[in-house]
Amino acid sequence: MRPSTTRVVALGASNLTRGFRTVVSTARAIAGPDVEVLAALGHGRSYGLDSRILVRTLPGILQSGLWPRLESLPYAPTRGLVTDVGNDVLYGMSADRILTWVDEAVARLQRVTDDIILTDLPMSRARQLSGIGFFAVRTILVPQCRLTLSEVLDTAARVNDGLETIAAKRRIEFFHLKREWYGLDPIHIRPRLWRSAWHQILCGDQATPLSAKAGSQREAVQLYFMKPERQWLFGREQFTAQDGISLAPGGRVWLY
Repeated sequence: MRPSTTRVVALGASNLTRGFRTVVSTARAIAGPDVEVLAALGHGRSYGLDSRILVRTLPGILQSGLWPRLESLPYAPTRGLVTDVGNDVLYGMSADRILTWVDEAVARLQRVTDDIILTDLPMSRARQLSGIGFFAVRTILVPQCRLTLSEVLDTAARVNDGLETIAAKRRIEFFHLKREWYGLDPIHIRPRLWRSAWHQILCGDQATPLSAKAGSQREAVQLYFMKPERQWLFGREQFTAQDGISLAPGGRVWLY
């Protein structure tokens, strides 16, 4: 992350949700206690569709309130992060449609910054999945999905190629996720590697490892259970105004 960065805008799904505490503490360690973090995330999050996991539904990232909020804030040096694109493959979306959504997300970020990171999909780990392993992952994570492993891999490969094309066209950083970050779970980064992985994603492979401590367990719980601006629980809409929650160690967070 560039030393002048004072705001981070992060878009993603379950990996970003699980590692959000680390993302926030990494941003704070580098940008200082006044860092602002705006995030649109959530388990199963789609870039362009409403997505439901168990009893909770979230709007697509492109339909979230993050964008008007971002444009309403005063200028600040900003780093953008676009990650966790794979859910929409399992939702049966075409590669072209997914890439259109991602390109639109990047285009919106470029209205406020050119300092943007786009990550690829963990294809090296996905290609090692067995039929049984894929069936287990599909059943647990996206039970409504009826795609075969070969169909998912084919679409994912085309999305991955398209992401690299978007990065080149938009002249933004394209980050390759590392095979060693994944274990039996082919989708989620191993928890013990969250800190080093997110530091590399946000700061680059050659960045000096952080010596600062991660946020407290209390902060981790606060961030994990923080309500987004808009969600549906059991079909009932909930709206939570986002005024920027201040964290005890420093920094403010908006969640969408």
